[in-house]
Amino acid sequence: MTSWREEISEAAQDDLDGLVEPVWDFAEHQLLARGEFFPFAFVVGTDGEQSMAAAEVGDDKPESTEVIDVLNAGLTEKRDDLRATAVVADVHLPDLDTDAIRIVLEHREGVALEIMIPYRLQPITREVAFGELLVSEAERVVWGTPS
Repeated sequence: MTSWREEISEAAQDDLDGLVEPVWDFAEHQLLARGEFFPFAFVVGTDGEQSMAAAEVGDDKPESTEVIDVLNAGLTEKRDDLRATAVVADVHLPDLDTDAIRIVLEHREGVALEIMIPYRLQPITREVAFGELLVSEAERVVWGTPS
């Protein structure tokens, strides 16, 4: 089986690798501060700069799926100015009976990956205990499906 790293350039690998740490850090910060978080996105622009993106949905407590849809629509609209995206959500994994940080990474070179980072909030120590990362292919959304 071919690794995703063999399918894209080293620069694209760096773009995707470079998004994981800041989104994980931000998600962990939100979990420690609030116990949960709304979906958000980080992007790498064509200039190589990273920035954060959020979605306005006009509701105090919107459904995560609605926020993700708005994020993806906005990222798709701006894809000509982007090299890579990371859409991040707080999800529950029923099969593992745990919550997880879900990161969907996508690059304009054609790779889309989903990273699940299981976690448990430790109320006594006020820390987040992370489980083993689960990585799989994801559906391309921002740059569509390959032709």
